[in-house]
Amino acid sequence: MADYTAFVEAGTALAELLRDTLTPEPIANRELIALCSPHENENYQLTVWMYQVEEDTQGVEVGYYQVSRDIQRIRPTRYNLRFLVTAHSKAPLQLREADQYRMVGAALQVLKDHPILDAKYLTGSLKDSGATVNVALEKTSMDQLLKIWNNNSKSYKLSFVVLLSNVEIDSHRERRVTRVTDVTIDTSHMEEGRT
Repeated sequence: MADYTAFVEAGTALAELLRDTLTPEPIANRELIALCSPHENENYQLTVWMYQVEEDTQGVEVGYYQVSRDIQRIRPTRYNLRFLVTAHSKAPLQLREADQYRMVGAALQVLKDHPILDAKYLTGSLKDSGATVNVALEKTSMDQLLKIWNNNSKSYKLSFVVLLSNVEIDSHRERRVTRVTDVTIDTSHMEEGRT
């Protein structure tokens, strides 16, 4: 059962996948890849930032399901999480663009090779529930990217969007149901119809 911590667990799993596969090349060490806003990157070279949460209602069952003999619970809610992955080069000015292109290219390669987050990266409630979190690169127009960046005075940096889907959070809303113990069938109206 995935808890409210599922969002941070999904983001952390995405960052861990990138840390494992992008170090030591093209990024020197794991600490340079962070789960944080690209606007406050400090000394990071790659940032992973969740900027949108959206409920996924396609193909999702609604209503209650049976937890135990007398208890039903509302079905989990499924979400799509959009992350902005941004390269921040610390190279000298003449090498900065090429360095950012290398980081973005390597990150895209890794994410295309991992359409599902490996179970070894999942922690907490996502791990306990046996979740399958899907990874997809989302086609995003330059206008959309600029809107994300223009919310502050920072200049745009090379970025792309990753969609994590099938992230569920369980409900705590339950109801008690009572089982039918006696049934009475009145056949008197059936007898009247025969005469």
